[in-house]
Amino acid sequence: MKLYYSPGACSLASHIALHETGLPFEIEKVDFASKKTAGGSDFNQINPKGYVPTIKLDDGSILTEGAAVLQYIADQKPDSGLAPKAGTMERYRLQEWLTFIGTEIHKTFSPLFNKAAAEEVKTNARNLLTRRLGYVETQLASKPYLLGDKFTVADAYLFVVANWSNHAGFDLGPFPRIKEYLARIAARPAVQAAMKAEGLLK
Repeated sequence: MKLYYSPGACSLASHIALHETGLPFEIEKVDFASKKTAGGSDFNQINPKGYVPTIKLDDGSILTEGAAVLQYIADQKPDSGLAPKAGTMERYRLQEWLTFIGTEIHKTFSPLFNKAAAEEVKTNARNLLTRRLGYVETQLASKPYLLGDKFTVADAYLFVVANWSNHAGFDLGPFPRIKEYLARIAARPAVQAAMKAEGLLK
């Protein structure tokens, strides 16, 4: 299995999940400016959507979209606990979180990274993030992870996206539980390994 990634992008969640499983995998960096991979391939030929995460499976097929990639990785090592068993209510809770993080938090950060976005658009994005992260803050009041006592791929995804606040000028000060949560996840060996491999940690 090969993961195509960009340092610190949402593909970091898939990178973390791969380390959590202990399965063998390769990584290849993508330069979005040139649309070339570190190996010199045209990334648009690999994934016509042009973004990460993208994984190339052992049979040569390609899988895209963060939520799908994360669940695929988790299902390759069911005993990892990264995703509840398919068909259970817990699995739907995982999908609920992955959808919420993707549509309500991940995408809301986008205007904050867009130099062309009007200040009014950025202000609206910050206000929406405040409300959405406020919900997450209440959910973490009684449990260490999003689904309870066990780390899942939803936690890997939220960890990556919430940490974008450091580069987007968004203050997490009003969310002490989220800050504690991020610090707890950052200490995981798989997280450290993935971040070091992407050059995000020395």
